[in-house]
Amino acid sequence: MKRRSLVGALAAAATAAETNKQFHGVWRLISCTRRWPDGRVDFPYGETPIGRITYDKAGRMSAQLMTPGRKTTVPSGMNLAFGKASNDEIREAVAGYAAYFGTFDVDPASKTVIHHVQAALVPSWVGTDLRRSYRFSANRLSLTASLAGANTELIWEREAQ
Repeated sequence: MKRRSLVGALAAAATAAETNKQFHGVWRLISCTRRWPDGRVDFPYGETPIGRITYDKAGRMSAQLMTPGRKTTVPSGMNLAFGKASNDEIREAVAGYAAYFGTFDVDPASKTVIHHVQAALVPSWVGTDLRRSYRFSANRLSLTASLAGANTELIWEREAQ
């Protein structure tokens, strides 16, 4: 019985390691679509979002997403950099942008990737785990998050490994 448990554990670890390798690389955001239970569909970062997500061999990840054409009223951005921005400047800088980094784990059995957030633009994300179901298709990666009753699907295309 113990031998079977050990063999099963080793097989599961090998499967997780192979799946983990599929994530490694730099991915470009193709689309971000949110679907609500009542049938509504919206695009949190616009219909042509800009974004990158990176997964490395050491188990680190980072993600940045942005709505193109965000408003810029403070050309230099120095007020933001030095913590002297007005509420309007802060709102404009944050609206339509998300960024975080940390480490990641993959659970092949549930087809879930877990992002363990170490730093983020959204302070309440720090120290949390963001769970995403995943699907690979050719050179694309689909990540789906269920939040606030809606399912948000992000489609990423591999740029480099």
